[in-house]
Amino acid sequence: MATAKVTVTLPDSQLQEIRDLVAAGRAPSISAFAKHAVVVGLSDAAGWREMLDEALRETGGPLTPDEIRWADAILNAPVPAVRCASMESA
Repeated sequence: MATAKVTVTLPDSQLQEIRDLVAAGRAPSISAFAKHAVVVGLSDAAGWREMLDEALRETGGPLTPDEIRWADAILNAPVPAVRCASMESA
């Protein structure tokens, strides 16, 4: 299998977590961790795509432009701040 070297930019904290996993022997290397993460991510994306395709087949086909606009509005809506009563009493 052919491979290519790429550069990935991560927050310092995430890179440190990966380095800690490698140091603890829970990942063989930073590169191996990244390869595994890509495999998992691609598998997840394929699974979600399959589930969405099945749901669309069962419900009448692809979303209409109006349905897409509605979904985008819902998914991009600001999330209101939630106050937790137990945190206020602490």
